[in-house]
Amino acid sequence: MIIVDRALQARAEAGNPVRVGMIGAGFMGRGIANQIANSVPGMELVAIFNRNLDGAKRAYTEAGITDVRVVTTVADLEAAIAQGQYAVTDDAMLLCQAEGIDALIEVTGTIEFGAQVVLEAIAHHKHVILMNAELDGTIGPILKVYADREGVILSACDGDQPGVQMNLYRFVKSIGLTPLLCGNIKGLQDPYRNPTTQEGFAKRWGQKAHMVTSFADGSKISFEQAIVANATGMKVAKRGMLGYDYTGHVDEMTHMYDVDQLKELGGIVDYVVGTKPGPGVFVFGTHDDPKQQHYLNLYKLGEGPLYSFYTPYHLCHFEVPLSVARAVLFQDPVMTPLGGPVVDVVTTAKIDLKVGETLDGIGFYMTYGQCENSDVTQAQNLLPMGLAEGCRLKRDVPKDQVLTYDDVELPEGRLSDKLRAEQNAYFGVAAKVPAAV
Repeated sequence: MIIVDRALQARAEAGNPVRVGMIGAGFMGRGIANQIANSVPGMELVAIFNRNLDGAKRAYTEAGITDVRVVTTVADLEAAIAQGQYAVTDDAMLLCQAEGIDALIEVTGTIEFGAQVVLEAIAHHKHVILMNAELDGTIGPILKVYADREGVILSACDGDQPGVQMNLYRFVKSIGLTPLLCGNIKGLQDPYRNPTTQEGFAKRWGQKAHMVTSFADGSKISFEQAIVANATGMKVAKRGMLGYDYTGHVDEMTHMYDVDQLKELGGIVDYVVGTKPGPGVFVFGTHDDPKQQHYLNLYKLGEGPLYSFYTPYHLCHFEVPLSVARAVLFQDPVMTPLGGPVVDVVTTAKIDLKVGETLDGIGFYMTYGQCENSDVTQAQNLLPMGLAEGCRLKRDVPKDQVLTYDDVELPEGRLSDKLRAEQNAYFGVAAKVPAAV
């Protein structure tokens, strides 16, 4: 999307920057703030929410901005924006409701809180860019319905692996091939990792141990591939994906997949471990025209029937502002659900779970997430990973068994449960979800 740079330059020259608010100021949020402030002409990060105000101030300070204003009301925030002042607040709803903000970047990784923020932002006609695959993979389809009703964009972001895959998928389709596999390259996959085992790595890079754990135990990549599936209509070949270990180059893996099976499934999402170039993403596509097959062979892509395309990096926060520009200036979402869910992330016991225990969150000690086709999820009444935290166990569940709604009592009054039920109903899914207690 090179055209984005010229469009932003025009906004800069006109003195009319795209005005952005950011929800969350953790490790990734600080990177986004620095990127917008110092490398994106034509865009301004006018306000940051963080539960801890010092965290919001830190994001601005690390970006070289020291003069910030603490706001506590919508009027305060609107005045700050009008006066060209940068604002921080511990009330996320102010950013959702205030005039003068074109789009929000949601960077919390939360589901219940994230759902509240997204609905409020949509209700006030703001585009929302999600750096939150967990929310998107749990209730993204119904949130997209709300966004469509209000005429705004709800989208995943460039830079993170799902968005990079989607850009590559669009490219492969645009040159006439049929994508049959969207893949993610990992360095490690161990479902039994936990915050204790990952503490050292997290400290080294200044990240939270549970977030790092979600990368290692497969939960994060499951959410990432689920939202790619929901945006492309692809499925998984089996619960948990195929997940081949292969130490060679991804180009060499085309022979490891059955083209007829991929076509029958309508394409699949998957991941590989230890493959070069990592970390990166790949798309395998096919072409039925023998004349074009000849050209593809000439261009060093081999004889087929699968052809490999890859991006050898993902640059996360560096590219997120481009997603905002695409939404605001071109109404072009990076990635959004096609309709109802195609693949879900289901809750799986990381340890032997005991009746009466309350489940902890994504990337902690008790559960990990696996991809499963949504028709199976519904037929077996499986518990979405994004809704597992806070559920109380009604029975013992052995290690590595997937959890069902029948295994748990839901917390009372959660918006995310309401939206999940609404999603099931809207898309005609006859889920046997119990009422919250």
